[in-house]
Amino acid sequence: MASKNGTKKRDTTASEPNGPNRRRFLATTAATAATLSIPTTVHAGVDETLRIGLVGAGGRGSGAVVDALTADPNTKLVAIGDAFQDRAEKCLKNLQAREGLQPRLDVGARLFSGFDAYQQVIDECDVVLLATPPHFRPDHLEYAVNAGKHCFVEKPVAVDAAGVVRVKQISELAKEKGLAVVSGLCWRYHPAVMETVKRIKDGAIGDIISIQSQYNTGTLWHRGDDPKWSRMEYQIRNWLYYTWLSGDHIAEQAIHSLDKTAWLQDDASPVRATGMGGRIQRVDPMWGNIYDHHCVFYEYASGIRVYFTCRQQAGCSNHVDEIVLGTKGTAQILKNTITPHDGPEWKYEGEKPSMYEEEHRAMFASIRNGAPINNGHYMTNSTMLAIMGRMCTYQGKTLTWEECLADPKRLGPSQYDWIDIPEPKVAIPGIPAA
Repeated sequence: MASKNGTKKRDTTASEPNGPNRRRFLATTAATAATLSIPTTVHAGVDETLRIGLVGAGGRGSGAVVDALTADPNTKLVAIGDAFQDRAEKCLKNLQAREGLQPRLDVGARLFSGFDAYQQVIDECDVVLLATPPHFRPDHLEYAVNAGKHCFVEKPVAVDAAGVVRVKQISELAKEKGLAVVSGLCWRYHPAVMETVKRIKDGAIGDIISIQSQYNTGTLWHRGDDPKWSRMEYQIRNWLYYTWLSGDHIAEQAIHSLDKTAWLQDDASPVRATGMGGRIQRVDPMWGNIYDHHCVFYEYASGIRVYFTCRQQAGCSNHVDEIVLGTKGTAQILKNTITPHDGPEWKYEGEKPSMYEEEHRAMFASIRNGAPINNGHYMTNSTMLAIMGRMCTYQGKTLTWEECLADPKRLGPSQYDWIDIPEPKVAIPGIPAA
């Protein structure tokens, strides 16, 4: 049975897959922790099965479920939620078709849709994977942390500065409550990249002078249109192309590159930035209101300069990597090479397991060890880096970090319903938005 907004109503008979005994166990754990004045960490040091819930059943969310189930064998998927029923059903069908996963799938009637599906999923699980369009991330993370759930949080964590501030506060609350908050900025969990960054920080190329960062790729999917769809549905189904939903591709995709530039600087924030960008190839209204290229220069108090470009255009040269220039050599992050001015080149030759699985493996291990990971600082800092770059290119202005972070504007509608909403306008540098 569905509610007015298309959300499948909760099946209360299936809401507690492990029954009253599990509720008593969790209540006893929390009470004991409170008595001893130690942080309440759900499942700390416990080998029991952890229940996973997925919010956002698209390609990334579906992949995250497989990664999570692969990373920890004592987990099971118990709920799936998406704005659209067909997406949730497709996700479950694809998971059921994967060899070996069937015993780990315990979704049953816990397949939810609509704008409030996230609440129903979070209520059912111990660990939630948040993989919807980024606009919804602050609301979803806040609900999950208030409910005492561990969270895997896809990037970016917001689409505007107001959202970043909220997520930062929520992440601090999660830390106080002893809850894991693991970011989908996956290169931080890639052994070869981790070792390369470590060597650079240890002085392998001397002091960093500048970083050339590029995320220049081709185009991505578009799901078309349907006369039965409201404009809200059309925009959410094609969320990549709307700034209020994705943050623009500088945030949704190229944040991976900006995150590596921040990581190399111990997650410092820049003093100011300037940039330019626009739409040259993707000018049809079907591409929403995002740009197809950005070029941003970031200035840091240390004197380091980051020269960043990103592009989503078909038929052009692609390149994704960071070239780090130091006083004693250079390095390339994704090539995993360090070339000193004096001495032989170093190249990582170790194992390269899936970074997607590694981030989940680290999360579950931290939960079970009673020392939950909290990536709140760097995931908010890197998200703000991308938003700052977009603000500079959209406005055509040099902006300071403080100016950008203090921007109170919230992107997107104030209410969610399957209605016709306006088509957002494309930003024109130098001309204030109406």
